[in-house]
Amino acid sequence: MRRLKEASRAVVAEHADALIALSERLHADPETAWEEHRAAAAVPALLERAGFDVTASYLGLDTAFHARFGSGPVRIALCAEYDALPGLGHACGHNLIAASAVGAALGLAAVADEAGLTVEVYGTPAEEGGGGKIELLDRGAFQGVDLAMMVHPAPVDVAEARPFAVSHSKIAYTGKSAHAAAYPEAGVNAADGFTVAQVAIGLLRQQLPPSARVHGVVTHAGDAPNAIPERATGRWYVRAETLAELAELEPRVMRAFEAGALATGCELSVEAESKPYAEFRADESALAHYRANAVALGREFAPPGQAARMNRASTDMGNVSQVVPAIHPYIGIGSLPATNHQREFAAHCVGGLAERALLDGAMALAWTGIDRAAGRVATETGHGRKGRS
Repeated sequence: MRRLKEASRAVVAEHADALIALSERLHADPETAWEEHRAAAAVPALLERAGFDVTASYLGLDTAFHARFGSGPVRIALCAEYDALPGLGHACGHNLIAASAVGAALGLAAVADEAGLTVEVYGTPAEEGGGGKIELLDRGAFQGVDLAMMVHPAPVDVAEARPFAVSHSKIAYTGKSAHAAAYPEAGVNAADGFTVAQVAIGLLRQQLPPSARVHGVVTHAGDAPNAIPERATGRWYVRAETLAELAELEPRVMRAFEAGALATGCELSVEAESKPYAEFRADESALAHYRANAVALGREFAPPGQAARMNRASTDMGNVSQVVPAIHPYIGIGSLPATNHQREFAAHCVGGLAERALLDGAMALAWTGIDRAAGRVATETGHGRKGRS
């Protein structure tokens, strides 16, 4: 197994310049959810040149892809995210996620025949609120996969993902416009609907579980100060520890938006942006392998604390983890005091420390895939125990 890992490491190192160039290309050209057309072409191009069988517009999603190499009995899936944040670019480092997934896949492909692997890369669009992985799951993706993996940049290294379940909603109030000075009584102020709702949500927080999160933005609330807004729109997230807790919590939050409509006389519209993201269920044996492999590469895991809290961020990889064994570790890029979803963090997602994280992440994932294949062989030959951790 050591020989396989060294062979895998050599291939990742051989492609280091190309992987860094891919990351930099994505970083310089951010595309938001469901609009990642250039990224969805650039990311699998390196895999196709290495002999992967690539399917574009995978399962009918324009900016998804699937790449496959090998025919071994152990199927290892790497998830590549490449969507950016509106207005913030790659402030969550998805450029590094995509490049490290490609690097890990190349490393595993080099030993696929000997290790008994089928290596798959899933290009998963719209993680930032669109639920691309959930769409893929609903269309049959990931079935029969032995282990799904990705590595996510963060200020520091944290092995275990513990994301919240989350729902994403588009909120709209519709009222009636009128001249704000001459005929105010003729108007129905849609912006006021959000004012009432946000006050109600603020009061509701006193009775919410400590781990609950309710937050959002008003995206439009009128066009002219002298015209009462006839339409106001926003996007709101509700987070909870589990999908079950979320199902209990979300109706209470929605009543706050209903209160805004009732108080102002507006009509309320609520539209889900995607199916809810699930909490994450980590495969413990794979997670142990990842920890050991990361340490062997010189990584150091952070103690619990403020800097390590990125592992609570929600992800549609949680839904994948409910279906197949999965891990979603975080790899540090030395960004402190900058943290995810800040412009300063985006700036740290290229350069020396980011490049090291990219290559270390690729190798740690590849080595973990090799460990999973070795464990499968040991189980089938009677030297291990059957069953998922």
